[in-house]
Amino acid sequence: MTQHRGHEEHREEFEPRELSDAFDPTQVSGPAATGFPFAPGVDPEALRRRALDALLAARDRTTLLTDSVDDGELTAQHSPLMSPLVWDLAHIGNQEEQWLLRAVGGREALRPEIDGLYNAFEHARASRPSLPLLAPAEARTYASDVRGRALELLEGAPLHEGGGPLERAGFAFGMIAQHEQQHDETMLITHQLRAGPAALTAPAPPAPPEPVGAGTVPSEVFVPGGPFTMGTSAEPWALDNERPAHRRDVAAFHLDASPVTCGAYLRFIEDDGYGDERWWAPDGWAMVREHGLSAPLFWRREAGQWLRRRFGVTEPVPHDEPVLHVSWYEADAYARWAGRRLPTEAEWEKAARHDPVSGRSRRYPWGDEDPTPERANLGQRHLRPARSGAYPQGRSPAGAGQLIGDVWEWTSSDFLPYPGFVAFPYREYSEVFFGPGHKVLRGGSFAVDQVACRGTFRNWDLPVRRQIFAGFRTARDA
Repeated sequence: MTQHRGHEEHREEFEPRELSDAFDPTQVSGPAATGFPFAPGVDPEALRRRALDALLAARDRTTLLTDSVDDGELTAQHSPLMSPLVWDLAHIGNQEEQWLLRAVGGREALRPEIDGLYNAFEHARASRPSLPLLAPAEARTYASDVRGRALELLEGAPLHEGGGPLERAGFAFGMIAQHEQQHDETMLITHQLRAGPAALTAPAPPAPPEPVGAGTVPSEVFVPGGPFTMGTSAEPWALDNERPAHRRDVAAFHLDASPVTCGAYLRFIEDDGYGDERWWAPDGWAMVREHGLSAPLFWRREAGQWLRRRFGVTEPVPHDEPVLHVSWYEADAYARWAGRRLPTEAEWEKAARHDPVSGRSRRYPWGDEDPTPERANLGQRHLRPARSGAYPQGRSPAGAGQLIGDVWEWTSSDFLPYPGFVAFPYREYSEVFFGPGHKVLRGGSFAVDQVACRGTFRNWDLPVRRQIFAGFRTARDA
């Protein structure tokens, strides 16, 4: 298999996990039914407004992703690794109905007969085109009907401490907004895998140019050793795997100030990085040999130049952007070749959140304020990572930049529960994925909305995965 075709990774070992799929409200029981502690000082009405804004923003994005192609493209399966776009659209509505209308509102089911069709654990992605799915017009009408009823429910839902475990602090509404945005990211991946001309254009101006003085930014930053607070017990919409807050002790280390760029990764390729077994974990080397990998997904070499395909457009590989569409094995091999290593998840979070002056952990690298366009590349605004050194206002106290947005960053850590972990609202959200099979990614990408991205947010995936918008940065011991 050659790397330049872009649609070739249709083998079982490349099958991705679902992103936060298969919600089942009937599983809110036992210890989990107590919910998370209500964050002190949280204003329920502010959370109601925040939930409304998050739900509306998610639906606007879903509409863009599904209205940008015709019905034939919506119902086609563009890769066996991904669902037809129309499946995602109806699944979004079905999960919103189950969790908000039924579980929170106690309403009668609108379309109980379709629950099984849109349960991701019942049907693998490759089999979904053969199901009797809702047609595009019907899926749009269903999702719109559910949304109208959900917004009515939000108006009167008790989001204070006296509410039920799903209502408290608006958790269920925030969870559904995050779920829809995660599927929007999944649909954007499908758009990247599509053949043919581009269907999407960036709705915002180009990403910011290299800031004045960027050349003085060091290649790496120093993160002092010592304890810090990892995770959260106070973020109202944090998911179960982000909880609870706990102390971690991390030895001093050095971390790349920005994610590894395409230009740096090209040096690895040109040094026969894909042909030298020394740099690869055994399973990674087997993957390289079996699939004939020689560059990141969507790259090809033509007439002496490296090109990449990005949302239907072929362009020269930009040397100053973070490398994208690399697996954990590729990130790990590059780090070994460079004489470095991938950071642990705890190291990544300490570099991103710990303020050595106050001793506390921030919500984001720049502080507790929500992301803005000046701080991070999020929300599908630019359809690509920004240049290395961009967003100086988003740097952490340690001086590391682009920790939020641009590219998901592979870490060396397996996806494991924090001490004191409690599954909520049901085991299958996180618990069934714990173990050595999945690696943790942190930070989010340009394809992630801010509602599903924060300093404590944990993503996880199989180490072979290349379709996601993932890159990495490296570390070394102090």
